[in-house]
Amino acid sequence: MTRHKQWRENALVIHPRRGHRAVTTLYPAPMTTRIDADLLIPGRGEPIANGTVVLDGPQISYIGPTSDAPTDPDVMPTRVATVLPGLWECHAHFIGITKPDLMDLVTEPVARMAARAVGDLGKTLDGGVTSAREVGGFGLLIAPTIEEGTVRGPTVYGAGEILSTTGGHGDIHNIGLELLDHIDHFGILCDGVPECLKAVRMNLRKGARVIKICASGGVMSEVDHPIHQQFSDDELRAIVEEAARAERVVAAHCHGKPGIMAALHAGCTTIEHGSYLDEEAADLMIETDATLVPTRFVIDGLLAHGDALPRYAYEKMNLVSGHHEQAMKLAIAKGVRIAMGTDIFISGDGYGQNSREITHLVNAGMTPLDAIEAATANGPITVGPQAPMSGQLREAYDADVIGVDFDPLAEPSLWGDPHRITHVWKGGNLEKGPLPTR
Repeated sequence: MTRHKQWRENALVIHPRRGHRAVTTLYPAPMTTRIDADLLIPGRGEPIANGTVVLDGPQISYIGPTSDAPTDPDVMPTRVATVLPGLWECHAHFIGITKPDLMDLVTEPVARMAARAVGDLGKTLDGGVTSAREVGGFGLLIAPTIEEGTVRGPTVYGAGEILSTTGGHGDIHNIGLELLDHIDHFGILCDGVPECLKAVRMNLRKGARVIKICASGGVMSEVDHPIHQQFSDDELRAIVEEAARAERVVAAHCHGKPGIMAALHAGCTTIEHGSYLDEEAADLMIETDATLVPTRFVIDGLLAHGDALPRYAYEKMNLVSGHHEQAMKLAIAKGVRIAMGTDIFISGDGYGQNSREITHLVNAGMTPLDAIEAATANGPITVGPQAPMSGQLREAYDADVIGVDFDPLAEPSLWGDPHRITHVWKGGNLEKGPLPTR
């Protein structure tokens, strides 16, 4: 046995970083992995033609030209067309419902929804997403099973339950409030500063890595208006300050400008959707160093299947869509920092197609390289002090890396097809793709 290679023979081994036990296979597992690529895109910075990434266990130990890469006769290189950091999905939901109607959260058995969410996590990983900021769903509760190796999926930075006012976007308006008290996997209704503080603390008690709030009305909720502000200024400040004491940041669902401005003034770190963002709001985002997660994926996806939407949702989506398209273009033109997020929430094959959002960013005015930065290097910013050393191909950063079979700078429209993701390494472990052969 060399220092780079150990043989795994149907044994239980300890993961070098997370300490979990996992059933292994009969092939040799290199402690060092070398990836040679026609094109290396580091996430932030200029691409490198004929580049190499070397993974030493769970960390990157080399990134640079292939001609300068260290050599080891015991390590067979893996060859890919393009190597990039693993993608960050910054607006994820793993809730396991099968149609665009939040009533499913009430009528479906929790175990059934959670089982579907497990499958969706695996598809997301196979689509090249190695880190997911989940802003409502089962992800926070499932994350430990991913860490222990029982479930396949990206590393999840979960928010737990979404904070909403009574009658707000996180409320399910056509059922009695007494029934909502028994649903603890979607949202918490909180009114007034004391209840808001308690809701933040309840999520922190469950290990939430970020706090998610509804600062405006939404599309999939029945009676609220997408433009209207939800939560008072005092409530918003209290939520942000309470989260900050635990080194957590706040993600604010906002369509309307009143909610966007209130959330930014209160200190929220990210604006989700931003459909009615204008120049004043964009300038405030830049001033406050906030990040926009526009989620064009879900808007186009739902409009394409409008007959499956509840009538109120279809009408509101049509109301929002055009404004959202213009707001996204304006934000990019103004230089607002963008992070990739999709808002996929319907269980099935949409998961794994997360990278299609990169194409939407390019269509809205980003260069292909900037759009990749939004999908990689900008991701950790959305979890603030909880951010790992991830999202970039840099020495000592997490060995979360993907290979694709095309040049994404020349053909960005090919994003979104999980079959074009040929390899996925997460924490140095090969999660998808063939082993190198001599």
